[in-house]
Amino acid sequence: MDIFNKLTDHATPWVKQMMAELPTDDRHHAWHALRAGLHALRDRLTVEEVAHLSAQLPLLIRGLFYEGWDPTGKPLRIRHANDFLALVREKYAPRSDTPATDIIRALFRILDRHVSRGELTDIMVNLPTELADLVRQGHVREDHPEG
Repeated sequence: MDIFNKLTDHATPWVKQMMAELPTDDRHHAWHALRAGLHALRDRLTVEEVAHLSAQLPLLIRGLFYEGWDPTGKPLRIRHANDFLALVREKYAPRSDTPATDIIRALFRILDRHVSRGELTDIMVNLPTELADLVRQGHVREDHPEG
């Protein structure tokens, strides 16, 4: 059972950081928002980029990332920030207590802490320009570790 404790220990910071970013004391709220953001991002990335990102996620978060994924027809051809935010809202449904912009900015601040700079750069290059600009407005950290 020790292995399950380790898996949880690696995933817990992601949920706690999402709780802090939103802010909320509700772990279920944070988990649902994390899932919505990850699923929307996953569906917008190429299959290859999904694999690269998932390799840097803790196992439980990786499972959340891949949950229900069908790579057929991916990446979604979303070209505008509003369309991407609509996808986040769709993935967050039936909840609607947190704006999609807050979810996606929180997600990218968390990714900035845990994913290599190179991988994060690759992700940003694959996003529509206006969405990448929206994310940059709320997440770039000076103390990001080199990766």
